[in-house]
Amino acid sequence: MKQADFREIGSKLTSAFRLQTRPLAVYGTDVLPAGIPPMAGINRCFAVSLYRMAAGRELSAIYIGDGATEGCCMGGLFHTGYIPVPADIKYFVSTGRKDVRGGAAEFLKASPELVDRCSVAAGPIHPPGKYLVVQACDALPDSMPDVLSLCIFGNGEQIRNMAALIHFDRDDPFSPVIVPWGSACSTFITFPAGLAENTPKNTAFMGPQDPTQNHSLPPEMMALGIPAGMAARMVENLDASFITRRPQVAFPRHLVK
Repeated sequence: MKQADFREIGSKLTSAFRLQTRPLAVYGTDVLPAGIPPMAGINRCFAVSLYRMAAGRELSAIYIGDGATEGCCMGGLFHTGYIPVPADIKYFVSTGRKDVRGGAAEFLKASPELVDRCSVAAGPIHPPGKYLVVQACDALPDSMPDVLSLCIFGNGEQIRNMAALIHFDRDDPFSPVIVPWGSACSTFITFPAGLAENTPKNTAFMGPQDPTQNHSLPPEMMALGIPAGMAARMVENLDASFITRRPQVAFPRHLVK
């Protein structure tokens, strides 16, 4: 299997981890493949659109970018690098301000200044091309794009097992899998695809921890954003690891007590 064959990588991860969802590939392009609808035609939110794509079969790809930003969540456009950071976001996601959105606030951070410091820590966000495409791995074209990362949805057991496989060939017990602060689309796309300049390398991102998406995701559902090279290495390690050699440990029969 060639490392760049993400249809095969997605298929192997689906089988090994018994996924009921479709792994999604993230890539940038300056030439948009035919037949891919803009995200705003599906939903204004990246997180909602990605989950619908992963959980169903009706939708196989979406894109944003040049000429396809109207109607999209402003936060999602910022977190993928297509617009500068909106001036009011730091107030909206923290404690609010009377003259910003009528004082509406999400209280996700203790202060607007803390939001600013988090943005500085993440670094500038650079779009991956004229367009950013998210496409189900099983729908990727024969001319395989330069995939940046995968987004995989699963239940707690499946995501725990994926995290354990990521650790299989790593000597650092702390940093290979982390739960970052930020929007759901940051966990699914921005950080694993390396769009934020200071994103740690060779790291997978678990979440989302953004509670504003709890309305759109089943309570047992989690996701893992995985850099492309790491996803390929996971597949290479399948046969040597507990996933293949001790499947009864990875997926025990859970008895109802």
